[in-house]
Amino acid sequence: MKNLIYPLCGLFLMVAFVSCEKNNDDLYEDYLVARPLTMSLEEFKNSVDIIAPVPVQESGKMYVYNDYIFVNDKYKGVHVIDNSNPENPRKISFIKIAGNVDISVKDNYLYADSITDLMVFDISDINNIQIVKRLDNVLRDNVIWPAEADFFEYGDWNYETDILVGWEVVTERRLIADYETRWGQIDIFFAEANDAGNVGQGGSLARFKIVGDYLYAVDSHNINVFDISDLENPADLDDVYAGFDIETIFYNGEYLFLGSMRGMYIYNLTVPSSPEFVSEFQHGTACDPVVVDGDYAYVTLRGGNNCGATESGLFIVDISNISSPELAVSYPMDEPYGLGVRDDKLFICDGASGLKVYDKTDIQDLQLLDHFQDVVTFDVIPMQNQLLMVGDDVLYQYRYNQDGINLLSTLAL
Repeated sequence: MKNLIYPLCGLFLMVAFVSCEKNNDDLYEDYLVARPLTMSLEEFKNSVDIIAPVPVQESGKMYVYNDYIFVNDKYKGVHVIDNSNPENPRKISFIKIAGNVDISVKDNYLYADSITDLMVFDISDINNIQIVKRLDNVLRDNVIWPAEADFFEYGDWNYETDILVGWEVVTERRLIADYETRWGQIDIFFAEANDAGNVGQGGSLARFKIVGDYLYAVDSHNINVFDISDLENPADLDDVYAGFDIETIFYNGEYLFLGSMRGMYIYNLTVPSSPEFVSEFQHGTACDPVVVDGDYAYVTLRGGNNCGATESGLFIVDISNISSPELAVSYPMDEPYGLGVRDDKLFICDGASGLKVYDKTDIQDLQLLDHFQDVVTFDVIPMQNQLLMVGDDVLYQYRYNQDGINLLSTLAL
């Protein structure tokens, strides 16, 4: 009997162990954990360089200028892509810029953020890009915190001596109980038309915008204004305070439209050096960009994380009375990021739910024309004959034709 009892006991203990493991697993979930990426001040100031193409680490926003596409590598710099043949785009160089997330180009001068500094590059010879100027400490509140993160872990970051250049966000298993009590444990110690010159085009997620002789760069609180009439020597003008949690900027007609986690703010450019507040449209707290076409502003709201508790969706706002914008209609979305408009079409990057293309002729009854479901989408730029989209470290190009929109090429970044 002893020989029979021992195996049975062993089997019982194994079942109990597996059962405990299964029960314990119910206490955990997958969460996004953010950790700071830092460097010394000396390393930061000497971090800018133009090098041969490298693989992307985390693709960000796009920008188009002439035959070139610039794709941000989050917090690291900009990939330069020759798109003279859209069916066969090719990477030609990488501009290393610590902490970079945005660029804008006018007449072969490229402006880029490097945390609090503004960099100027001469790209007239795309194969021999030159560093022209660095303006120190002209961008305020420009550290972009990853709103999607569930946990922040600071490690040995000494914020008095180290420069924060970005964040690494990874998925990890954590106790649900820790997630529910995390805020009490965190030490928070950070109390297109009408442009003059040859200017490129960014997407709806842009924080930089050139209008005429001025560059407008939004940070979390301000519109940073630069006079770029002398392209090589931008002049840092007075900032314009714009509120809280500013995320994106879009230009239409004589107005700047700012997307924030709290709403959409509208500023006029009657005096270009000093944008003046006109009105605002408030919504529940959520991450959002905005684009404008005619009498309507199209705003995507992404909730479900630290962006806020708002349900994700598309808000179409009537701005025919610019002083009093009003919600016209809203549509549910899954996890929208960038969006764009071209003629009667509306393009929405709905995250893992893919690219959605609508006929917006009747805003009260949007018609879904195409749905590219097998792609993870982030940013989109509708151009005259083709559509550019980036997501999941891949650049996609689509061509408009009578049959709809068809894939033209892809480029693994």
